[in-house]
Amino acid sequence: MPESQVQTISIAARRYTLGVLVVVYTFNFIDRQILAILLPAIRVEFGVDDWVLGFLAGSAFALFYATLGIPIALLGDRWNRRNLIAIAVAIWSAMTALSGVAANIVHLALARIGVGIGEAGCSPPAHSMISDLYPPEQRSTAMGIFTLGISIGIMLAYLAGGWVVQNIGWREAFFMVGLPGLLLALVVRFTLPEPQRGMSDGRIDSGQNVGVLGVSRFLLDRRSFIHLALGAGLASFNGYAVISFFPSFMARSHGMSIAEIGVYLGLIIGIAGGLGFAGGGYLADKASRWGTKYSLWTVSAATMFGWLFIYPMYTLDNPYWVLMLLITPTAFSNFYLATTFAQVQAMVGLRMRAMASALLLFLLNIIGLGLGPQITGILSDAFRQFAADDSLRYSLLIVGLITGPWSAFHYFRAGQTIDEDIARADEPATAPAFSE
Repeated sequence: MPESQVQTISIAARRYTLGVLVVVYTFNFIDRQILAILLPAIRVEFGVDDWVLGFLAGSAFALFYATLGIPIALLGDRWNRRNLIAIAVAIWSAMTALSGVAANIVHLALARIGVGIGEAGCSPPAHSMISDLYPPEQRSTAMGIFTLGISIGIMLAYLAGGWVVQNIGWREAFFMVGLPGLLLALVVRFTLPEPQRGMSDGRIDSGQNVGVLGVSRFLLDRRSFIHLALGAGLASFNGYAVISFFPSFMARSHGMSIAEIGVYLGLIIGIAGGLGFAGGGYLADKASRWGTKYSLWTVSAATMFGWLFIYPMYTLDNPYWVLMLLITPTAFSNFYLATTFAQVQAMVGLRMRAMASALLLFLLNIIGLGLGPQITGILSDAFRQFAADDSLRYSLLIVGLITGPWSAFHYFRAGQTIDEDIARADEPATAPAFSE
């Protein structure tokens, strides 16, 4: 399409596109997180330690998910983003279904690596599309709606996975959530539009592509990006530790059944987490009317408020009080994600958006998904000699107490420089296109 010809997309088409992308992200997290509710059954069948489960839930997935997101994002800044997402959905759905036929823990780890490879093609191009569909003053809200897929996906994974593993089997759970994704891939490919780059910003797409090193140098020259990446990574560290091991904690320390855990955690994470994602984005857009820094300071304050509930949540002996206390940190600890994605998209050039998201996700997932479950599992194994079945209680408690204030600090610091970094969004990158 010529630069002088501005594409228009109706409000209905824009909402439909965002709605389908929410469904895509929901399937993304169903297929990613159903493993958490299945871990107790997998542990029994294969007879493995917590560090192995941490590797399976975190490192095995994160290594390929985070690293392959970067070359895939290069395609997202150059190629049709809708088609890229459709291919990604098909790959991760097929690999999720294959997880159900794993003969041993190695086969299951390989299948999870395949899921990570497919899911690497979802978020960066989706963030780029949403940024071209919604203007800056609505973008955190739109990103918040998109990230509802996380809480909805985890809710459905826990609700369905808990019932299926209790009544049918953990292998069948993988089949039931993986195969429908193949149909979703066709819906994406044949019903979504590909928005013109810069359409919502009133910015002209120069068509100049920038490579990995160019975007990396561009972002590392922005202090707010460094603090956003560290803050999001630490929040994600605790978040992935919780969603990977909280079901096992409730089973071991409180004696709850997997089916009961699935219902309670599914509803809490689905409803409270969803309110955090969408509400955090909405409040960030409202706060940004006084300056973008206030949107990030809102995240910092919300993170600290949720942190106040961590100690009593892990130390009480009544499981229903534990679940009640989980509601507040689940909501407030999720304020960060939509705002982080939206502000990173605002501080880069039009053909740097998918790569910027990929680099952010690389740091976020290496810190959060790669290290969160793994270190939590290692700590749990170390504590078992004196804490027995309560080892996860102390492991999760330590992780939560440390990461909350640390993350809040970085969001406060990011707010101090975010406005000046956004003003430099159209500065040329220091590396020429395809130079890497």
